[in-house]
Amino acid sequence: MGKGIIGKKIGMTQIFTENGTVVPVTVVQAGPCVVTQKKTVESDGYNAIQIGFEKILSEKKVNKPQAGHFKKAGTDPMKYLREVRVEAIDDYSVGQVINADIFAEGDMIDVQGVSIGKGFQGAMKRWNFAGGPGGHGSGFHRRLGSIGMKEWPAEVNKGKKMAGHLGVEKVTVQRLKIVRVMPETNVILVEGAIPGHKNGVVYIKQTVKPRR
Repeated sequence: MGKGIIGKKIGMTQIFTENGTVVPVTVVQAGPCVVTQKKTVESDGYNAIQIGFEKILSEKKVNKPQAGHFKKAGTDPMKYLREVRVEAIDDYSVGQVINADIFAEGDMIDVQGVSIGKGFQGAMKRWNFAGGPGGHGSGFHRRLGSIGMKEWPAEVNKGKKMAGHLGVEKVTVQRLKIVRVMPETNVILVEGAIPGHKNGVVYIKQTVKPRR
């Protein structure tokens, strides 16, 4: 439980530290997010807030249940919603704006996003298989190989690693370090790479593994 915010991956660049070391960073537009709902132990069994990111500009894209939900909160309809578990629920109020300054330089975070889609891929690329010998006389190079048994059960076992669709999966990268926070523009620089493509929506939260 702790801090969390929804953002958008802008891209990657690099910065220099005071001693001249180059650090690759990912630029994230973190927020602003609006608190659209509060959940308490008394009403829901746990303390949490629901935050929304990126306003929906067209009313035609909001259905009636969504419209009622946001009307009750007194906020604009938001495109992306996420629930954040918190301890001090009284520190938040419906309609409150959460900005990137909830994080500070040096904080360790977990980033969750949807991985880049790579279409239909073979077993070697999809599962990092080694493949067969590279010699010209070998008839086995990038093939999958045996996938089942002949006599029993005479079928391919469920979950067998084979060729198929790669990417577009929810991926979480843990223990990333925040290198810089720019509160005036709601921009966070995260050391290293994060999941997703440019302009992809990501969820940033306080890491669940503060120590190693």
